[in-house]
Amino acid sequence: MTTSFTALGIEQSLVDGLSEYGITEPSPVQAEAIPAILKGADVLARSQTGTGKTLAYLLPILQSINAELNSPQKLVIAPTQELAMQIVREGEKYGQTRGIQVLGLIGGAALKRQVEKLKLHPQLIVGTPGRVRELIEARKLKMHNVGTIVVDEVDQVFQLGGAGDVDRILRSALRDRQLVFLSATVSQETAALVKREMRGPVEIGIDPDQSTAKGLEHFYFAGDERDKMENLRRVIRHYNPKKTIVFVNQTETIAEVQSKLNYMGLSADALYADADKLIRSRVLSAFRSGKFKVLVASDVAARGLDIEGLEMVVNYDPALDSEHYVHRAGRTGRMGRSGLVISLVTNRQIFIMNKFAKELGISLEERRLYGGKVLEPKAASKMQGQPARRKPEGTEQGAKASVSVEGGSTKGSIKSRPNKEESLRTAGPAKTKNEPFRGGKPSERQSRSERERERKNKGAPKWLKDKKRP
Repeated sequence: MTTSFTALGIEQSLVDGLSEYGITEPSPVQAEAIPAILKGADVLARSQTGTGKTLAYLLPILQSINAELNSPQKLVIAPTQELAMQIVREGEKYGQTRGIQVLGLIGGAALKRQVEKLKLHPQLIVGTPGRVRELIEARKLKMHNVGTIVVDEVDQVFQLGGAGDVDRILRSALRDRQLVFLSATVSQETAALVKREMRGPVEIGIDPDQSTAKGLEHFYFAGDERDKMENLRRVIRHYNPKKTIVFVNQTETIAEVQSKLNYMGLSADALYADADKLIRSRVLSAFRSGKFKVLVASDVAARGLDIEGLEMVVNYDPALDSEHYVHRAGRTGRMGRSGLVISLVTNRQIFIMNKFAKELGISLEERRLYGGKVLEPKAASKMQGQPARRKPEGTEQGAKASVSVEGGSTKGSIKSRPNKEESLRTAGPAKTKNEPFRGGKPSERQSRSERERERKNKGAPKWLKDKKRP
C-alpha cells in the first residue's frame, strides 16, 4: 500500500499543511479514495466512522479547485450542522495556502447573511441538504460550475429526511458532474441512488466485515433500571476519561441525566437537536476545550461529531439498532486511536447486546463493577460468594452485629448477646421493689468515692488502674 500523500498525487503545499498537524501517512480509505477522486471517477466509499473519510475527499477536491475562478466549484453535503461546520474548518485549514474560500450553508443560521456571503464567490460550499436546496431554488447558489458533489455520511442524510433534498440538488447540477458518496454503512436507499446516479463507480470498502474501528473495546453492564444512574456514575468514575458522550434515546431524558450528573459532582452539559445554532456551538466549543467532562445528547444531536480526545462513549439507553450503535461508537477511537464503548442495560435488555455483537461481528461482553474493579461475571461472582469477614476475637459479647456489604447484597456474622440466665448470674441479686440496688452483697459494697474513682478510671490502661488502687 502507498505510504505517502505525495505518491498518491497530492500537491506539496497540501502535504506541508498536513505535516503541520502531524499527519504524515494516509489511512487505508485515503490511500484508495484519493487517486480515484483525482481522476474524476464516481466513488462509493464505505469505511468505519473515524477512519479519515473527510480528508479522503477533501484533499483531492481542494487540489482540483481553480482558485482564480470566482464561482462555486465543489459542493459537500453533510447531515448535520456540526458535521458541516467541522468540514468547513478542515477546508479552511488546508485550503488557505491555495487561496480557496470556503462557505458553510447550514439551517438555523441567518439566510440573509448567507446570501451576502455568496456574493463573495466562494469556491467550496459545505452545507446541510435543506438549506442548500433552498438557496439553489432561490437562485442564490449557482450550480453551473459545480463539477463535484460529495455526500458525506449519506445514510444519515437519508435517515434525517434529506433524500428528497439530495435528489433536487443533483437535478440542478451538471450532467457530467462527479459524485462521491461516503458512509459507515450502505443502506438499500443508498445503493439504489448509486445505481441510478453514478456511472461505473469505484467502490471502496475498508474491512467490510468490520463495522466499527479496531481500536474499540465494547462492554455492557447489566442492572436494575432504578440503579442505572448510579451505575453511570460508577462507570465514569472508574474509567475516568477526559471526555465522555452519554447517549440517551429520548430528548426528554437529557435534562434529567445532565442535572443528576452535576449533582453527583461530574461536570456535564447537554446538546439538544432543536437548540439555537449559537447555543449548540457554544456547548460544543466548551466541551472541546475541556470546560466540562460529560456531554449528554441524543443520536440526532450528536450525529457526525468529531471531538478530539473523546475516550469513551456511554449508551445510557441501548442504541435503537446496530446501525445506530455503529454511529455512536464512531465518536471515539478515531484514526486508529483506542476507545471505550459502554452500554448500560437491564437484565431483560441483554439480548440486544448479543444481537449487536452478532450483526456487527464484534466482541461485546458483560462486565461488572466490584470492589473498585471491573471484572468478568465469573470473577465477580466468585468474589461475591466469599464468606464475610468475621470480627476479630476479643470483642465484647454484647457488641452489635458486624455486617459486610458485597456486590449490593448484605451478608454478616452476628455475635450473639448473652441470654437471660447468664445476665442474671453475672448481675447478682435483683433489687426489691422498695430497696435501691447497691451492686451485690453488703460486704462487697463500695463507698461512693470508690465508685466515682472507678468511673473516672474506666477508660484508663491496666497499669494505671493498678497504680491508683490503694
